[in-house]
Amino acid sequence: ILSLTVGGTVAISLGLLTSVYVATLHENDLWFSNIKEVEREISFRTECGLYYSYYKEMLQAASIQQGLHGLIYDNKTESLRTINILERMNVYQEVFLSILYRILPIQKYLEPVYFYIYTLFGLQALYVIALYVTSWLLSGTWLSGLLAAFWYITNRIDTTRVEFTIPLRENWALPFFAVQIAAITYLFRSHLQPLHEKLTLLAVFISTFLFSLTWQFNQFMMLMQALVLFILDCLDMLPTTKVTWLYIIQLTGILLVCVLQFFNSMILGSLLISFNVSVLLARTVQKNMKMGCLLNRLGKLFFHVLMVLCLTLLVNNFIKKILNLESDEHIFKFLKAKFGFGATRDFDANLYLCEEAFGLLPFNTFARLSDTLLFYAYLFVLLLMAIAAAVVAFQNLSGSANVQSTDKMEISTIVLKPGAAYNLMHTILFGCLALSTMRMKYLWTSHMCVFASFGLCSTEVWGFVLKSVRLYTPQRLCVIRYLVPIIILLYLSCKFCPGIVDELSELREFYDPDTVELMNWIKSNTPKKAVIAGSMQLLAGVKLCTGRILTNHPHYEDKSLRERTKQVYQVYAKRSPEDVYSILRSFGTNYVILEDSICYERRHSRGCRLRDLLDIANGHVSEGGGIVSNRERGWVTV
Repeated sequence: ILSLTVGGTVAISLGLLTSVYVATLHENDLWFSNIKEVEREISFRTECGLYYSYYKEMLQAASIQQGLHGLIYDNKTESLRTINILERMNVYQEVFLSILYRILPIQKYLEPVYFYIYTLFGLQALYVIALYVTSWLLSGTWLSGLLAAFWYITNRIDTTRVEFTIPLRENWALPFFAVQIAAITYLFRSHLQPLHEKLTLLAVFISTFLFSLTWQFNQFMMLMQALVLFILDCLDMLPTTKVTWLYIIQLTGILLVCVLQFFNSMILGSLLISFNVSVLLARTVQKNMKMGCLLNRLGKLFFHVLMVLCLTLLVNNFIKKILNLESDEHIFKFLKAKFGFGATRDFDANLYLCEEAFGLLPFNTFARLSDTLLFYAYLFVLLLMAIAAAVVAFQNLSGSANVQSTDKMEISTIVLKPGAAYNLMHTILFGCLALSTMRMKYLWTSHMCVFASFGLCSTEVWGFVLKSVRLYTPQRLCVIRYLVPIIILLYLSCKFCPGIVDELSELREFYDPDTVELMNWIKSNTPKKAVIAGSMQLLAGVKLCTGRILTNHPHYEDKSLRERTKQVYQVYAKRSPEDVYSILRSFGTNYVILEDSICYERRHSRGCRLRDLLDIANGHVSEGGGIVSNRERGWVTV
């Protein structure tokens, strides 16, 4: 009881301190409390501004009903079109917060923008507590949770970006994802009481639902999670009944989100739904898959994997053809080009390929993670756990499903418990995702803190090490599992606490006079129903700050919008003035914002500048990379 009380108090304290820490950094970096409203809104860059604009719209509406009607029948986000924002985007959190702000008696004490950002910073507290609890559950000591939280904070650059991208969807979703992982870890404990198991399944469902509701990429993350469950279940390392419940929870959660998003086509055509349905169908066909000798089981396993993959592709293609779905085709084009399955002239795929965020994880990330000893500890634990997993998997496949030796039971339950096996495979798959796509590193690095801290405080890991070198005694095991994390905590405190204090005392101020002048000019000199064209990133700010109608925006998960964006960008391509004018007027455009940063772009190398991508997509660049002559391409030089 004392350990639970102290550990719980430390978890809550660290969560709240992290929340205050990132809130202070945000304030100090922008002087947010002192700048004008338009500057505050401009600070919500790119898609962040677009999402926040719907929170602002809901608050400005005469009533909640009118606000909801305005979102369902929106004609300002895309000119000459009426779209359903609740169907297209994951903005239920903005709707909920706006309603909450209206009904709570806080309007006199707290501005709407502060209610919004403090909610996001508050979720960081939940995030850290969930990481702490997961590590605690795995290791059996809250000291590992303390180390996980310390690593999360000292590696803040690589574990979160909430302080400068507040409304980003991942900042809403990842705390709930962390809660879900903690609940799954607890679920895989053996000998759970029926009531505890039901409550844990409920916690898994609620966190899965909230995670799915708040991020458009939920289906891809949960597909990775479903693959984790599938691999471990095939290797007989997880209880099959609990795995089945998790498949069902995933399906139920995402289908419920699909209903709330007015049957969003991207969700209906997701690989997650097809995969989970295929796994459950394949199980009914192969009921005795986990019986027999090694070769027999390997053959059954191969056939099972092949059946699931074929069923997944068949079900997915069937759904997409029946419903004529093309919402996510740009993602598969991007993946095809990224992993070397042929070059592409596709504008959307090249746009992703040229963005640093969608490139490989930079090598200097590992240098930063090594500076806090996190990466070294992670590799140490990962290596030992992978060896244990290989041994357990081999013994599971070579043994009988009904008869297990005492030695095998000992290895299965002590060296690699189901919860540890799940977190091992989770960190491996999400690590591969992060290595291939830098933007996804935040899913991996936060879990890296959990996994490394668990290993350093684990009796199983240190027991395995000490037995391997024939130095095992219970006393040595107890000393080393507490001494190592304490030494690391002292090292982190001495090395990084002074830097954190200096960081908190460093004051800056928001400064972007050109964008402020642009927004003020638009509000003063254009009609309220004016249609404005420009880059996706800037137009999100235009919508938030001025309320004008846009031709396009940065929420890219719609085929018609992607095509529209490409057409609007023709203003930067080698096209005649007549063509450009005709294209822009076809979208009802009244004003165009031209940006020097695009015209004279230096951020990207040659071939990745926006004008280069447009030339490639328009066929104005030959296969060898040379420019096609004016006469061949038929455009007028401007």
